[in-house]
Amino acid sequence: MANNPVRKTDPPFAGQFVFKVDGLTIGTFLEVSGLSVQIDTEELVEGGQNQFTHKLPKQMKWPNLVLKRGITESNTLFDWFAKCSGEGLESAGNKIERRHGSVELKDSTGNVVRSWDFTEAFPVKWSGPKLAATSKDLATEELEVCHCGFKPSK
Repeated sequence: MANNPVRKTDPPFAGQFVFKVDGLTIGTFLEVSGLSVQIDTEELVEGGQNQFTHKLPKQMKWPNLVLKRGITESNTLFDWFAKCSGEGLESAGNKIERRHGSVELKDSTGNVVRSWDFTEAFPVKWSGPKLAATSKDLATEELEVCHCGFKPSK
């Protein structure tokens, strides 16, 4: 009988994640997107080199994080957005307080499997639920957060 390697634990189910800002738990979310990074390149054509063009790295691009969850009694998401816009922004001297935070992926027992720490973040969009009397969809809210990069922390 062939040697079978010991089976490692199953990969985590990607359905339990927590969003924290400056150590404060904002909430548990149904969906988080935007955990990606891209390095732009510049092409440089070398005279006499017809096989390829050189590609030089430029700046990194970090898309916005988009967090979706079911509506809760908490106004935490909207309150953070309100502080960074309109009267909230005006009362802060038109200066946005950029914050640090994290997105944590948890396993079925609630232990953190992996987390990503982001920097210099502030909310740029909040959307409430689509309301329709005939709908059976879950009422959700969405927060979009701009940031200056993230790194894995676990």
